[in-house]
Amino acid sequence: MSLIIDLHSAAKRHLKGCKRSFALRLAAEILAVDCGLKPCFLYDLGTEDVLQIQRYVSELHQIGFILGPLHILSIEETVLIINVSRAVSYLKKLLNSAELHVIDVSATLKHPRICSQDRLLTIKSQLSDLLTHLTNYQSKLPGSISAADIPCTEWNLCTIFGFLLCYPAVYWFDTTTNFENCLSFTPLKRVTIEITCSKIGLHKLQVYSFTIPESVFHTLQLLLQAWTESLQLTFDGQCQFTDLKINMETVTLPAVAL
Repeated sequence: MSLIIDLHSAAKRHLKGCKRSFALRLAAEILAVDCGLKPCFLYDLGTEDVLQIQRYVSELHQIGFILGPLHILSIEETVLIINVSRAVSYLKKLLNSAELHVIDVSATLKHPRICSQDRLLTIKSQLSDLLTHLTNYQSKLPGSISAADIPCTEWNLCTIFGFLLCYPAVYWFDTTTNFENCLSFTPLKRVTIEITCSKIGLHKLQVYSFTIPESVFHTLQLLLQAWTESLQLTFDGQCQFTDLKINMETVTLPAVAL
């Protein structure tokens, strides 16, 4: 109970309108990043800036909840909390692979399709720039919580964030005319990953959630299988969380926000 009180107090000191349930969920998400279960958490739960989040995460370290180091990165006012070592390793693996798995869901298409090679080369260049930034923070001492921002870019943030969040396949869409996509009423395989954090009494914490259109699912099915096997190995190598559950269902939605 003392730990729960400390986590709630830390959140209230640095974040706005913070209920206890919110504080525990957020702390558990950051713990999942800290222990390497995933490389990144995208903080889209409030209006706090990178420095506020840095102070909050630093307090999580001070009370002994996380070990660090972690990096707080702002890209176009979106804040990400990153396990630099895990993210750098993953980005290097992506850049050394034969291909990236990117799905074009531009509004001008009738159906989603795998991105062209030219598009993938551009995305690889952007991931390389991101890797260069993160590598500068890789040698930080344990417990350090660094912070930085990347200036306004021409990156498709849906794609870049998808890779940082370690999704097995990510979306790209043409933003030159609008920010719409072709996923409306398109059958999607939705994958969600839930875990339990017993130390703070938190069950069914959803640490991953992503979709893959059924029209390209057969092409990516082996990739998804390899991804889930890798996740299981990572999960088995940590001791902060239990009860890994991988769920998959087919959904059709009137609108899909990316």
